[in-house]
Amino acid sequence: MALDLHSTFVVLDYVPRHDSDSTDSGLKMTAKCYTIGAHKEQWEPTIQHIFELQQSKDENHRIREAWSFDWQNHGDAAVLNREALMSRPGGVSVYEWSSAIAAFVRSPKMKGHHIVALGHSAGAGAIMLTTKEFPLSALPYAAIILVEPAIITRELFNAHLDDRMATMNFAVSATSVRRDTWDSRDVAFKWFSKRFPWNTWDTRVEHGLQDAPPLGGAVTLKCDRKQEAVSYPDAEGHFESALLLGRICCAVPVHLVWGTKNDLIPEFIQESLCDAAEGRFVASVTKVKGAGHMVCVYAHFLPSFLPSFLPSFLPSFLPSFLPSFPHHKVANLLIRSARSL
Repeated sequence: MALDLHSTFVVLDYVPRHDSDSTDSGLKMTAKCYTIGAHKEQWEPTIQHIFELQQSKDENHRIREAWSFDWQNHGDAAVLNREALMSRPGGVSVYEWSSAIAAFVRSPKMKGHHIVALGHSAGAGAIMLTTKEFPLSALPYAAIILVEPAIITRELFNAHLDDRMATMNFAVSATSVRRDTWDSRDVAFKWFSKRFPWNTWDTRVEHGLQDAPPLGGAVTLKCDRKQEAVSYPDAEGHFESALLLGRICCAVPVHLVWGTKNDLIPEFIQESLCDAAEGRFVASVTKVKGAGHMVCVYAHFLPSFLPSFLPSFLPSFLPSFLPSFPHHKVANLLIRSARSL
């Protein structure tokens, strides 16, 4: 029997200081989503930087709002769903999360706005799966940005089965034995500050811990490591996402963003996702110098490791599709980010 999990309303709404409630012009970036083991607040440094870059732009070309929300077993949603998740040893599938995102997109809050959807890693798959819930002629997105997407066809996965399974099994085993409790937040901060890759993270990533009663002042991870670990083998949605990419790319511009360090997503997967011979006609492919993908191997996480990465290329192609929309209103950036503390 399905359990009632909260997700859609576990959100953060970001509005830049230069904006006002009275104006309805400009871009609206909504619903940032992250990857396995992450939390919504990890996009805050990136969003803050994007807003700062927008201050000098014409009012009609500013990003005036951004939303970020948690997966049902991650971040604050995991805290809210603690009791329900105890009966969910198999975790929460990417299909369930994508359904919640789609419900948010269909909500009255989004009515009348165009949506730029941005998904990172496993979150890219969740974004792609939301397109199943809309007719191809009525997709709600003005554009889709996939950052280091963990998307692959079933055929390609099977062709490189040993390599892919080794990567997956490493993620599961490393997560399962990772430390998850500290005597205090100060102790946790010092522990992370001395260890790679967390010591390379932006210091503003600070929302991944919760109090751990009845252990006094102890803290633990919001995302239970068992819930995180069971998410990695949940590959079916990512297989289907690759098929959906070929379906929607002619209807909506899809932009791919990769780091130059291929530490998780190998080159052959990157090339397959923009293979025109397979019907995947993407609008652009951007390589971010010095970035990688997986935080437990290299210090990447485009959102949390170097918040300047995304803002550096977003302004370059966002204006290219704005003039085609009435009043230049673009809503709702659906993003997924990095692994949490």
